[in-house]
Amino acid sequence: MTGSGTGPVDNGSEWESWDVPKQQWLRAEHGPPGWPRSLLLEVAVRVVFPTVLVLSLYLLFVGHYAPGGGFSGGLVAGLAFVLRYVAGGSVELAAAVRIKPPALIGTGLTVTVVTALAPLAFGYPALHSEQWHPHLPVLGELSIVSSLFLDIGIYLLIVGLVLDLLRSLGAGIETRDLEEEEASR
Repeated sequence: MTGSGTGPVDNGSEWESWDVPKQQWLRAEHGPPGWPRSLLLEVAVRVVFPTVLVLSLYLLFVGHYAPGGGFSGGLVAGLAFVLRYVAGGSVELAAAVRIKPPALIGTGLTVTVVTALAPLAFGYPALHSEQWHPHLPVLGELSIVSSLFLDIGIYLLIVGLVLDLLRSLGAGIETRDLEEEEASR
């Protein structure tokens, strides 16, 4: 009997393979050569990563009314990706993020500039803020401020910068470690 494609091949009974994991803890199957992997760290990152991303989104959306905003939310999301990098190296980071960092930086910069300059088209000064109060069936009345779009652009910009730093600086660190390992042989 064979597995469903996600787990290992079962050559015997279900009893022999009941405790074999059906999926990997982290997306990348193997880390970079010479990258030490810790099961405890991988499990902890797997548990903490989504929670930290939700916290970053919370900071993004409450930034107009409470401490937070695009910058602090972006930094917290960036720290979540730093955790992924520490747990599995550049291979894990590439498996977790499909979007290229320059695309995130460009999108964030575009959203920020358009949001900042859009009020000029309506006769208002740059960075003018408007507020809308739509009524949604389940949530009730919401208060949406136009500066939220500026915060979203800054959030994308900061996350893109952190990912680009991890990609470029992390690759140099991994290359140096591989060279030191080969030199010691």
